[in-house]
Amino acid sequence: MSDNFLTRPMEYINGLRDRFNSDMAIDLGTANTLVYVKGQGIVIREPSVVAVQRDPRGGDKVLAVGNDAKVMLGRTPGGIHAIRPMKDGVIADFEIAEEMLRYFIRKVQRANSFIKFKPRIIIGVPSGITQVEKRAVRESAESAGAKEVYLVVEPMAAGIGAGLPITEPSGNMIVDIGGGTTEVAVISMAGIVYSDSARVGGDRMDEAIVQYIKNQYNMLIGERTAEEIKIKIGSAYPTGSPRTHEVKGRDLVTGIPRTLILSDAEARQALADVCDAIVQTVKNALERTPPELAADIVDKGIVMAGGGSMLTGLDMLLRERTGLPIIQAEDPLSCVVLGTGKMLDQIKLLRTVALQ
Repeated sequence: MSDNFLTRPMEYINGLRDRFNSDMAIDLGTANTLVYVKGQGIVIREPSVVAVQRDPRGGDKVLAVGNDAKVMLGRTPGGIHAIRPMKDGVIADFEIAEEMLRYFIRKVQRANSFIKFKPRIIIGVPSGITQVEKRAVRESAESAGAKEVYLVVEPMAAGIGAGLPITEPSGNMIVDIGGGTTEVAVISMAGIVYSDSARVGGDRMDEAIVQYIKNQYNMLIGERTAEEIKIKIGSAYPTGSPRTHEVKGRDLVTGIPRTLILSDAEARQALADVCDAIVQTVKNALERTPPELAADIVDKGIVMAGGGSMLTGLDMLLRERTGLPIIQAEDPLSCVVLGTGKMLDQIKLLRTVALQ
């Protein structure tokens, strides 16, 4: 038997538990779910999509989750549905979200094939989450096998993940643009001085592109095509030389598939209202920030995180409209999960910032 066990039994037991546990941090996003495992880093980065076979008599069957399910979006036969259980950053379909969480938790545990303890789980949630929505997230994680569940607002997690000095007595502004929400927060001394959550993000950008092509060209496209347009030629501000993209869809007049060439100027026009809503959310936060902290933000600038922040020219648009420096986080897609992951090792900080 180890000398450590004989001399320091509790330290030995705690060390053994740390070695075999699979405590995890989860960014349960509208578009993607990321999972961080203590001691390993990010181990899962998959779409928040579940493919379900509907049974009229009840007892729906889950066919695929994540990458395998996303491929099925818009391409399934009558009895099979590809479902996104998260909407605007919160759970819209409780049962499907629980199945998705269970799948990801078990996938982590299968990859670590030693003795298992029930994991402690930290989940990033929007700052505007309601009590009912909080309960739904907690219950889903507990039903999926969690021992303890902590909820942390996404802008706080994103600030930690982006490396902001959130515990210092100075103002830090973070803008986290996800698939379903744009989270804006001013953080000082490990507390949120002001926060706002607008239900506008990457998904709304996709919807705007679908609507624009429908109105301008009488053509219907799917959400995956809209996302591709956003990534390839979408922008918030004119940059560089003009670009175009070939778009395939169904003509709403003839019902026959057809192709059109869309320019980046048209994509920018389609996204204009969504970008304006994001800018207005940031400006509202600046107007409500205490003067001393506002002075800190003038010096430090605004940090952008989240997948939506990667839209070409959005940083330039914000810089023009606010007159402040805009800094893109080093890994914008991972800021929330990296921030929650850091809290697995900083339990005191976790208990300070976790939602009750």
